[in-house]
Amino acid sequence: MNTLHKTWDLETIFEGGSESEQLHNYVLKTEQEISKLESLVHSFTSPKNTDQTKELSEVVDQIQLVTKRLGEIGAFISCLNAQNVNDKKAGAWQSRKNELSAAFGNLLTEFDQRLVQTDEDVWKSLLKHTPFRQLDFILDERRKAAKDKLELRQESLINDLGIDGYHAWGQMYDAIVGKLDITHEGKTLSVGQASNLLDSPDRAVRKEVFDKLQNTWKAQTDLFSETLNHLSGFRLQTYKYRGWERVLKEPLEYNRMSEKTLNTMWETITKYKKHYLPYLKRKAHMLGLERLSFYDVEAPVGSTEQTMSFQQGAEFITQQFRSFSPKMADFAEMAFERRWIEAEDRSGKRPGGFCTSFPDSGQTRIFMTYSGTPSNVATLAHELGHAYHQHVMDDLPALNQGYAMNVAETASTFAEMIVSDAAVKHAANDTEKLTLLEDKVQRSIAFFMNIHARFLFETRFYEERKKGVVSAERLNELMVEAQKEAYEDALDEYDPTFWASKLHFHITDVPFYNFPYTFGYLFSMGIYAKALNSDSNFENDYIALLQDTGRMTTEDLAAKHLGVDLEKPEFWEQALDLCMKDLNDFMELSAKQRND
Repeated sequence: MNTLHKTWDLETIFEGGSESEQLHNYVLKTEQEISKLESLVHSFTSPKNTDQTKELSEVVDQIQLVTKRLGEIGAFISCLNAQNVNDKKAGAWQSRKNELSAAFGNLLTEFDQRLVQTDEDVWKSLLKHTPFRQLDFILDERRKAAKDKLELRQESLINDLGIDGYHAWGQMYDAIVGKLDITHEGKTLSVGQASNLLDSPDRAVRKEVFDKLQNTWKAQTDLFSETLNHLSGFRLQTYKYRGWERVLKEPLEYNRMSEKTLNTMWETITKYKKHYLPYLKRKAHMLGLERLSFYDVEAPVGSTEQTMSFQQGAEFITQQFRSFSPKMADFAEMAFERRWIEAEDRSGKRPGGFCTSFPDSGQTRIFMTYSGTPSNVATLAHELGHAYHQHVMDDLPALNQGYAMNVAETASTFAEMIVSDAAVKHAANDTEKLTLLEDKVQRSIAFFMNIHARFLFETRFYEERKKGVVSAERLNELMVEAQKEAYEDALDEYDPTFWASKLHFHITDVPFYNFPYTFGYLFSMGIYAKALNSDSNFENDYIALLQDTGRMTTEDLAAKHLGVDLEKPEFWEQALDLCMKDLNDFMELSAKQRND
């Protein structure tokens, strides 16, 4: 592999960053395409028989074209905002994109309601015709969803008001966070850089950074309680007028999964949590503590501080991918060499990591801050898994590429598992192996306890928000209550301002940005088990599964490709049993070291 750069190349998408003339022209052309779609939708009449396919086909084709173009614009703007939180021009582009998306959303609403007017028998026959056969799931899904919404003018009003009354609150949160920083060892750090120090092997560093971050978030809780209350308030008002009584209705339908599947998953996890309590106690003793505090949970055990340069991490990841899927390894090499990854450790970047796709140009970009830790290597593999998922979808119709977050997390977590397992196998000694094993168990703790705490908090917050605005003080209380329950009250100190510091609570695109992570983690366990025991056809089987993620329910996907029923506990128990292996290996090895 050639010498790699730690900064990405956005010039191959649009030259000139937020001042790009190419971007300006692309947006103007997209506006024209939306206008064309507007004409097509306004003149579209519901088919009365199965011979009336021409108009429907034209509208569907134009919807797919605009979908790709808006996806291209949105991805580019998200990259601009992430690489430099002070790029004011990028913020202006975000507002422009939100306006285009609202206009597009209104046209989709009008189109969907025309579909509702089509006779049921005619509709079923239409979906069997060649132009629509491969889009039957998506088109039928849209038609069913439209039956559950308000009439056209009201839904259009919601979309329009959402620009400044909903999405703007998410943008406000991002703008405030972008200006926050703390001082550590004489250096000014962004909150993203500071958060990376919470897994420092030095507890004094962890506590200092945690306390400083707490003070920073506390100073802003009045502002962030405003953003969170107004975001949730807008959603709840929308749900009320649509007649939706359950807050989980939208996230479940978005993730194409049943509430029974979700409940079964959490109930099974809760039964298994008791197995992780001895681990939390063991880790505390290994760190010289009676009990762990919230900022100790992700701390490494032992004294090893193994790091990999970006080059070494890239080569290790592609090498491990190749043992499971040469195509995935080839893709990863291409992503590294074409500079699709922004990994530089510098100030001015937003915290966290993500992968975003450019559907019109068939490219992806990965954003993170890489400092060489095993956790960084795992994160990089995770985001490459997302990128590969989109890569195998690129040749599908645009409407079939809309896979939900829960199955999106499947490919990423699968990729992360490959690398994490390999790291354990290649450990130089027992001390290093113990550290790497513990890093894997940490991730189980994150999915089973941290994410569960987020789910519990958000569920309870929405119930209280229905009665009125929830104060910052009460938000802190709800957060600690949720963390205590999720962690089985095993910690000494919790993180009351987690609701303010976690971006996911303030994202407007997807409500309940939490449980899909845990679903994806356990679902990928089933895929990983299949990979370990499969023949040479696994690579093609895996691609086939990924390509189906945008055109069937989660339950149907699992039944077709894994032969399991997600609404029953057996699948979740089998997946959790795989997690138990890492836990048991860690407990045995740590006990051995204590006795040596």
